[in-house]
Amino acid sequence: MIRLMRVDHRLLHGQVAFSWTQELGVNCILIANDDVPNNDIRKTAMKLAKPQGVKLVIKNIENSIKALQSGVTDKYKLFIVVESVADAYALATAYPKIKQINLGGTKPADGTKQISKAVNLTPDDESKLNELIEKGCEVEIRQVPNDKKVFFKDIE
Repeated sequence: MIRLMRVDHRLLHGQVAFSWTQELGVNCILIANDDVPNNDIRKTAMKLAKPQGVKLVIKNIENSIKALQSGVTDKYKLFIVVESVADAYALATAYPKIKQINLGGTKPADGTKQISKAVNLTPDDESKLNELIEKGCEVEIRQVPNDKKVFFKDIE
């Protein structure tokens, strides 16, 4: 069962590893990203940040979708972490059982608009998130679980 999908450009780090994992009561974290599986330094960093007693799975986006669709992840209380809204969109459109997306942090870049302290979105990101909301997905913004939940649809 998928507990949450989080968009965070840092992927797995202290906030994600400990506060979110404990709050959600998950036993498996899926890092869905096209770079990490092929980048030994990033892969090692993710493994070091993993909380004890929680399974860590690192897959590219295509293989993450295949794993979700096959049902092999159904036995886990799953927390999916992706780096970008585009990755979240790819997973959520291919696997509609993803119903909650947390925006935790996205980097500022040319063409992005800051919509919260740590979330910066392009017009394309906003369009993708609105499409997911129309399909029944809840999109909210929080850095840590104790922050007040702010819904993306309410800040546009």
